[in-house]
Amino acid sequence: MLRIELTTQVQAVREAVFDACLDVDMHTTSMGASAERAVGGVTTGRLTAGDAVTWEARHFGLPWRMTVGISDHRRPHGFTDEQIRGPFERWRHEHVFTPDPANPSATLMRDVIDFAAPMGLVGRLVASLILRPYLQRLVARRNAYLAATLAERHSAG
Repeated sequence: MLRIELTTQVQAVREAVFDACLDVDMHTTSMGASAERAVGGVTTGRLTAGDAVTWEARHFGLPWRMTVGISDHRRPHGFTDEQIRGPFERWRHEHVFTPDPANPSATLMRDVIDFAAPMGLVGRLVASLILRPYLQRLVARRNAYLAATLAERHSAG
């Protein structure tokens, strides 16, 4: 099992960050580079406890499809999505939101992703050398998009 951990500061209150991270339309926009779109389950609006969404995207030039469900939902503290069906042997993405002690108008958004690839030793090698760095960059880009969008909204509002 591999782990990715990222912390991103967002200039917005945690309720706004929590809600944005569960917004299917914002997710789709933030993942434009991989042409990700919701094709099943909840395909627009905000996800909540027990909801599932099927994402379709292109990664490494190949079509990918993954269905995740919201297995834990604690607004505004955090939520967890887990793969129900898809390319991974295991996928669990925990999202944690805490006020930034250094900046009361900001939120620290923490992503903890535990995943494993199928195909035994070969899968573990591919996951370690290729998937982990790729996914870390993908989530970092998504977080940068969310942070910029929410900071813009926060400064305008």
